[in-house]
Amino acid sequence: MKNLWLMVVMTTLLSVNVFANGKTVPTKVKTGFEQKFQNAQQVKWGKENATEWEADFTWHGKAYSANFNEQGKWLETEYRITQSEIPAAVKTSLNKEFPGFKITIAEISETGRGKMYEFDLQKGQQKKEVAFDANGKLMSK
Repeated sequence: MKNLWLMVVMTTLLSVNVFANGKTVPTKVKTGFEQKFQNAQQVKWGKENATEWEADFTWHGKAYSANFNEQGKWLETEYRITQSEIPAAVKTSLNKEFPGFKITIAEISETGRGKMYEFDLQKGQQKKEVAFDANGKLMSK
């Protein structure tokens, strides 16, 4: 009975890692992911859109998401950060551009073009999504 239970658990775990939304994660995508995020844990796959796969996982004790194209090329990684992890230049620009707004979510988005600091902000009923580069330059609002 113990062996049967162990087989059921292992099969379930493998199914979560190999299938997403009823589709098999391509080998190239899994290989690209494993090369970039060695020792990632609790990996769950999904389709971001028709041409991208997204993995949600834990790495070095933090929750991450990463996108890969069908050929296994890494496209983007996102992870949340604390307010103490926001660089001074970004904090200064954020306070200047959006006075009175409170940060509800702070994330880093990394792509081949570099690192962006993305924020969900709120002031009363007003909500905004904004992004800054590492030097504090406002990139989108």
